[in-house]
Amino acid sequence: MSIDTSTATPATGPAALPAGTRILYGGNRLAEIPEEIAARFREGDRLLVADGEVLHVPCDEWARAEAAVEEAAAAFEQMGSVSDAQITRFFDRFAAALADDATWGTIARTNEADVQRARARGRSTTRLVATEKMRRGMIDGLREWRDSPSQRGRVLEILEHDGWRVEQVVSSYGVVGFVFEGRPNVLADGTGVLRGGNTTVMRIGSDALGTARTILECALHPALREAGLPRGAVTLIDSPAHAVGWAMFSQPRLGLAVARGSGRAVAQLGSIARQSGIPVSLHGTGGAWLIADESADAERLRACIFHSLDRKVCNTLNVLCLPGARAAALVPLALDALAERGEILGHGWRLHVVAGSEAAVPPELFARSTRVLRADGEREEPVADLVPEAMLAREWEWEATPEVTLVVVPSLSAAIELFNRYSPRLVASLISEDREAHEQFFAAVDAPFVGDGFTRWVDGQYALGRPELGLSNWQGGRLFARGGILTGDGVYTIRLRMTQIDRDLHR
Repeated sequence: MSIDTSTATPATGPAALPAGTRILYGGNRLAEIPEEIAARFREGDRLLVADGEVLHVPCDEWARAEAAVEEAAAAFEQMGSVSDAQITRFFDRFAAALADDATWGTIARTNEADVQRARARGRSTTRLVATEKMRRGMIDGLREWRDSPSQRGRVLEILEHDGWRVEQVVSSYGVVGFVFEGRPNVLADGTGVLRGGNTTVMRIGSDALGTARTILECALHPALREAGLPRGAVTLIDSPAHAVGWAMFSQPRLGLAVARGSGRAVAQLGSIARQSGIPVSLHGTGGAWLIADESADAERLRACIFHSLDRKVCNTLNVLCLPGARAAALVPLALDALAERGEILGHGWRLHVVAGSEAAVPPELFARSTRVLRADGEREEPVADLVPEAMLAREWEWEATPEVTLVVVPSLSAAIELFNRYSPRLVASLISEDREAHEQFFAAVDAPFVGDGFTRWVDGQYALGRPELGLSNWQGGRLFARGGILTGDGVYTIRLRMTQIDRDLHR
């Protein structure tokens, strides 16, 4: 829910901002300043309130964010005189730098150090490691933008009038701000906004900050320079502090705020941006749902489960809904698929069974243990356990131990009702041989991404042939006039251009 931002009066020290001071927000609510924030607050610092929580932004973090957005805004003003050919050259040179083995070797060494630090802190590294596959994806994405036609200046519609006409013209939008987790490839993906003449400011998670710095130094900045683009067209805020992201999303010159990461952090960032009047593209919680009805092809279901669990990302299978009438036949196949994927990944598998569905699962699974790989190392856990229905809302974060929630339902309608109540409203897939069931499913399920097979198709580059800037789910309501995949060529505004033919035209 959107709420107002409160900025505290500058103080000279903790005594000027007593703990327990109440801040009015949202017009009719109060938040109290915690002791730890009161103790840290200094002159020039800012306070924000997001979803009732008081957030402290130190003066230097605010200044970093403000300067970065101002630099990007100044670069945007220059982008109007930058040719499409120059932007094409930027993507070409950036891709070529990443394709150079010496350059990538430098990036990979920095990334290895980032990964080691993250592991030492017990952090997940599944998205952090700069693999050869990640490298190839970055290069391919940049070359796709290189080869994509520019949308700048494209005429959407011409309206002819007597003696004059109006054109609706696609134009550059402005500064796009990104806050994203430790995924180095998003640094390349985010530059897609330049294709439309926009500029960008990015804040990356602390785990990948070293890798991001090296990519900028060795590949991105040289590409900007060689193409003749302003250096501020792509700006990385060099700070690991969460506060700098809050500050960035408070800057009024930001045109669009894009947040990728975990649920609560993204919701917080979105709240801050909305308070400042900044449109948002948010992807807070992942976890796909795979639903079967009584007509489901068993082998198709098995294959879709298996291919939806190759790695843990937002579109990975998280909840499996199976019909009670066919549970005896389908549950064993589902468990086989889960076990096979766990064997390939090498660290077992986990099953969470919603209470009331346990009769469909072999009882020995609840008594058996397995070695599970977590971010902080291996541990012994039960293969299966019972969870309450409310746990359908839980996204399982796993390293190399595929983890799924199973619920047995009496009907397709019941499965849809559970999805709309508990899911993050992101990915829904139905395995059914009944065409009317698919029509019912698409009409009733509240998700931006609906399919009839494996869940991992939800990706801008894979589905649309264009690198995604972010996915947006429908937790906060449906998206206005856009789809759930935000791509570089989807960031634009529409301007009206009038041409007068009759010189004596008047109203």
